[in-house]
Amino acid sequence: MQVAVEISMYPLTEQYEPPIIQFIRHLKKESGIQVYTNELSTQVAGEYELVMKTVQAAMKAAFESKHKYSFVLKVLNIEMQPGRSVEV
Repeated sequence: MQVAVEISMYPLTEQYEPPIIQFIRHLKKESGIQVYTNELSTQVAGEYELVMKTVQAAMKAAFESKHKYSFVLKVLNIEMQPGRSVEV
């Protein structure tokens, strides 16, 4: 089953850019998924198990760092290319 996940990450620190960049790099290490970023969120698409495993590992790595974070996730059970509109 294909899924698309939209992730908004909010590092609760004044220096918020480095943790976001590190999180995105963690996601991009996985070759079996697609990762697209924009000014507001990161979108990840691919096979359900792989996407969820990759997102979970990236979030865990962030939570284990010295900062605090808030994540907002939207999970859709559709096949799509990140960054593209979905016709309904």
